[in-house]
Amino acid sequence: MDEHGIHDDEKDRDALAGLSSVPLPQRKIHSYSQQLRANSAHKRHRQVRKHSLDDIPKPTYQLYNDESSDDEFFSHSTSNNASNASGEEYIITSQSQRERLDKNLSLEGGNPMEDSHNFQPLPEFIGSGGGTGIFKVPMRATIHPRRPPCLELRPHPLRETQMGKFLRNIACTSTQLWAGQESGVRFWRFEDAYQPGLGSKVRRGDEDAAPFQESANTPPAICLLVDGGNRLVWSGHKDGKIRSWKMDLPTDDTTPFKEGLSWQAHRGSVLSIVMSTYGDLWSGGEGGVIKIWPWESIEKSLSLRPEEKHMAALLVERAFIDLRSQVTVNGNCNISSSDIKCLVSDNVRAKVWCAQPLAFSLWDARTKELIKVFNIDGQIENRVDMPSQDQQGPVEDEMKVKFVPSTKKEKSGGFLQRSRNAIMGAADAVRRVATRGAGAFAEDNKRTEALVLAPDGNIWSGCTSGLLVQWDGTGMRLQDVSHHPSAVQCFCVFGARIYVGYVSGMVQVVDLEGNLVAGWIAHNGPVVKLAAGNDFIFSLATHGGIRGWNISSPGPIDGILRQELAEKEQIYSRQDNIRMLIGSWNVGQGRASQESLMAWLGSVVSDVGIVVVGLQEVEMGAGFLAMSAAKETVGLEGSSIGHWWLDTIGKALDENTTFERMGSRQLAGLLVSLWVRKNLRTHVGDTDAAAVPCGFGRAIGNKLEPPLLFKRLGAIMYTLTLLDFVQHLCYTYLLYILSCFEITSATAFPQPAGVNTEETKLDLAEADMIVFLGDFNYRLFGISYDEARDFVSQRCFDWLREKDQLRAEMKAGKVFQGMREAIIRFPPTYKFERHRPGLAGYDSGEKKRIPAWCDRVIYRDNRAGPAGECSLECPIISSILLYEACMDVTESDHKPVRCKFHSTIAHVDRSVRRQAFGEVMQSNKKIKAIHDELRYVPETVVSTNSIVLQNQDTSTLRITNKSDKDKAIYKIVCDGQSTVKDEEDVTEYHPRGGFGFPRWLEVTPAAGIVKPDSSAEIAVHHEEFHTLEDLVDGIPQNWWCEDTRDKEVLLRVVICGSCSTETKSHQIRVRHCFSAKTVRIEAKSSSNKKSQGGGSLRKHNNNSDAKEDSRHGH
Repeated sequence: MDEHGIHDDEKDRDALAGLSSVPLPQRKIHSYSQQLRANSAHKRHRQVRKHSLDDIPKPTYQLYNDESSDDEFFSHSTSNNASNASGEEYIITSQSQRERLDKNLSLEGGNPMEDSHNFQPLPEFIGSGGGTGIFKVPMRATIHPRRPPCLELRPHPLRETQMGKFLRNIACTSTQLWAGQESGVRFWRFEDAYQPGLGSKVRRGDEDAAPFQESANTPPAICLLVDGGNRLVWSGHKDGKIRSWKMDLPTDDTTPFKEGLSWQAHRGSVLSIVMSTYGDLWSGGEGGVIKIWPWESIEKSLSLRPEEKHMAALLVERAFIDLRSQVTVNGNCNISSSDIKCLVSDNVRAKVWCAQPLAFSLWDARTKELIKVFNIDGQIENRVDMPSQDQQGPVEDEMKVKFVPSTKKEKSGGFLQRSRNAIMGAADAVRRVATRGAGAFAEDNKRTEALVLAPDGNIWSGCTSGLLVQWDGTGMRLQDVSHHPSAVQCFCVFGARIYVGYVSGMVQVVDLEGNLVAGWIAHNGPVVKLAAGNDFIFSLATHGGIRGWNISSPGPIDGILRQELAEKEQIYSRQDNIRMLIGSWNVGQGRASQESLMAWLGSVVSDVGIVVVGLQEVEMGAGFLAMSAAKETVGLEGSSIGHWWLDTIGKALDENTTFERMGSRQLAGLLVSLWVRKNLRTHVGDTDAAAVPCGFGRAIGNKLEPPLLFKRLGAIMYTLTLLDFVQHLCYTYLLYILSCFEITSATAFPQPAGVNTEETKLDLAEADMIVFLGDFNYRLFGISYDEARDFVSQRCFDWLREKDQLRAEMKAGKVFQGMREAIIRFPPTYKFERHRPGLAGYDSGEKKRIPAWCDRVIYRDNRAGPAGECSLECPIISSILLYEACMDVTESDHKPVRCKFHSTIAHVDRSVRRQAFGEVMQSNKKIKAIHDELRYVPETVVSTNSIVLQNQDTSTLRITNKSDKDKAIYKIVCDGQSTVKDEEDVTEYHPRGGFGFPRWLEVTPAAGIVKPDSSAEIAVHHEEFHTLEDLVDGIPQNWWCEDTRDKEVLLRVVICGSCSTETKSHQIRVRHCFSAKTVRIEAKSSSNKKSQGGGSLRKHNNNSDAKEDSRHGH
């Protein structure tokens, strides 16, 4: 253990060294920028204007304390217009460093943690403007101002840490939140929701998550179902099995818990499961297969001993009912063969809804009969689901087209004509694919993605177009509303509110009429599932993050939390440093030697944690461009030469020993790659790439380098004597690297026709830091070749900068508004004759191209003005330590440039902030008072607490709402059934699945809303229903049998308000008697919890009202 700890300490020190600010090392390479700085300090050349670089004052560096009392969330401007209002052409960057909050902690030996050393940032030029689009500095705050404060139960983990562990679904019990993942299931206890994370005790990605327990490994869990009646959680898996898990597990058991009952339910994946009104388990799978697993067989299997597990699975597997086969006649099926999207139990009317992408089927939960099949427009369908000739026709036509003999080819023109034909042919192929995708999108934008039952008994469905459709219980389309253009992913109901999750990360709240109540961006990725529990609405994002939103949000609690958490900022705020090297080179279709790459990159990476390299003109030519476009069409990328460059760069960076490649992207002749120091590899992730073709037909790669995106610079590692921990970044560290020739309007990433809007798009405007690098192709204007060469030879770069097109355009605010560039102190990097070192290598041929600074690196961070201090309101402050060209590299007509950044990052310790969130929620008196108000439940009474039914009898139960202003939402469930013996003693009540009713009892409607000062009447009806003695593979083996013993069930009427966090309930005992005599049941002892209640039980309703007798937490 000691050796292991020493080894870890050494690794952590290396990581810390890569992050801390250290003096720049002495470089041995030949750099003209260094010579020029040295020469300009001692030797004056011909003076051609009043000022030069020598007159620029040197920047200063100072420390400042980590103290902030600013409670404003928009404390800084988002426009840079004021920065250059006076016409100043130079600004001086002043770098400040905040003292670390953990400065009292020390390394081994008692030495205090070393603060960053002073460094000398380079002066910078800032372009005018910067108030719109991607050049607008994003607004940041201690607490997000555009959404309610949330409980981060599981902070957004790095994507790379979730391989094989991605969360797919969540569901809430009364005390737990369960999640289905690719390797099984896990759950959190609500009582531990505010506890700190387990750190290194859990796998990467869960260090800051609240404590949880995890199951043994299983195939991916796709869907979850909570069975409160039997204290079980059911899960459907990719291997086709359904598994059960016990809710009541020991709190001190840290070993992975194991499944209970499991059986093979489908050949393919189990896509959805639901408990019907009568406790049967319904499952939907691939190919439109719907199966019912009767509760009787499940109950028998659950009662078997563990050693009889195989027999238990066999018992359930032989008892299924295949609904698809029941509605198939002579090979014709009434329901679609597309996959089941979701199943919803309509407990109001004892029906089950089955949603497929373009159709619905409605089933009777009691008789298992198909009631109705209708499409997404509400039109009834008489489906015959067989392959038709129409479907086969296009295939045959396509085959005919393929085998039609081609006519004699016309003689092609010259090389240029053939090149043009190749390029236009590739562009046309890409356009055809895009057009085909557009047609498919237009056809499928009404596809159903989610389904939910509202408290008023209506059904809501969500579509890929963002449309919300309301249906009544019979399948009639009532209305449709649209509040957001993105695709709907999930629903959740709490009280009289419906929560909607979208693929854009938006969560909206609508009322029962479909009116929008509120909405906010909950995640930076699609919201795939919502669940209600413990006074929160929990949302699961596709990246695996789980957040809890207070059920009263938006409301007064949000303002209290913002203020309290802002005051506690010093407790959970952290700062760290990182250095990045950005390199750009137009290689002109050449290849570099190892010595050149070492001189360009390898010699300056000793103190760098991240390296980004952008290359241009790796390959060119019409044939290559056409082939590249074809590869992009089918999802392929890269080339042999591109791979050669990546391998060669890797050697220069000592790949696999010092650095590791995190990602790369090639678009035609453009190549960008990301490299991370190996001891920081585990803290960098969520790397994405995109490409915008700007050539012929917007299909051929031409002038725009593919961008790389760090959604997060995952975590910074500290090594301390007493504490070894990982701190994740609060604000996503967005760093877009775009290496480009000419930046045009295409940089805004316009969406071509046919792009599905449900796909999340890279949003440059939300980036905390953006870096553009590459061959911008800007030249010098108003100067001749000889004049330019003369200025270069005299090192008068300040004069040359006045003639720089890019500088002039940025100063006028026409391009790259508000972006920054270090003052150029190196010779122009274009155009040179290959293999001629020094300044004598400038183009001296017939064209004599004027030297120019084509190769550039510009950036913006979170600063809205010339200067700023790093804080949670301005989380990234960067400065440039090195900006130079490598003039001795001669393999191309361009010189490579490099730029070294020092970035200070302010972020949040999310585990500590969750604790602070919990302290505020539990201790603040105002929040407690609001929670007390939310516990209010309208007063209701029921007309009786005991009912006796004989064959085919119907009794009416009346629920009266005594409140004069609040609605009462009710739901009737069955706590269990018991058999009455001759002496009228009631045995133990046995609940069915999901608190389902016995088959002989119909309660209609079993849920609904009672208006103020109104009543609702519920029909309690006995219906003859005989049970099958046994079934094998869905086929009855014996004749019908009838149980003539009297039975008694315990109904529970659960009452809540429109936004109540608690419920009240009434208990009603219903007995079915085969004889006509009136039955009287003596009151039970109050100690018998399962037979609470009393009074006389008669055949018809009592006249007296029974008030609510118990109170249950939600």
